[in-house]
Formats: sequence, C-alpha cells, structure tokens
Amino acid sequence: MTIASMGAACGISAPANVAGLRRIVGTDLIGARGATPADQRKVDRTVVGICAAAVWTEGECARHGEGR
Repeated sequence: MTIASMGAACGISAPANVAGLRRIVGTDLIGARGATPADQRKVDRTVVGICAAAVWTEGECARHGEGR
C-alpha cells in the first residue's frame, strides 16, 4: 500500500451504526468522575460491554481491574 492510498483510506466520519455502538458502550460513563464506588461500577459496566463485543482483546480486558 502506498502512502497516497493509505491517506485515501483515512478520514473523519461518524460510526456506521451509532445505535449499535451505543448498545456496546452504553451511557454509564456520562457524569462519572471515578471518585466513588458507584462511579467505578459505571466504568466496569462500560468495560464489560466493550469486552463482550470483542472491541478489546482478551488480554486487554483481563487487565481491567488489575491492582485493585
């Protein structure tokens, strides 16, 4: 692939299916600041959706929560 063809493949556009992305990511993070146990649960619920949809690798998902 040439640099020119790589550049042609790049762009800024909305996801093809926003409703599907919203179902995967959810809306739990809206307003979460990470300072409370309730906020951490919101983060965890978001990560579960992303991992279940295989957006992240198994290794990346396994690292969520390490060190707690």
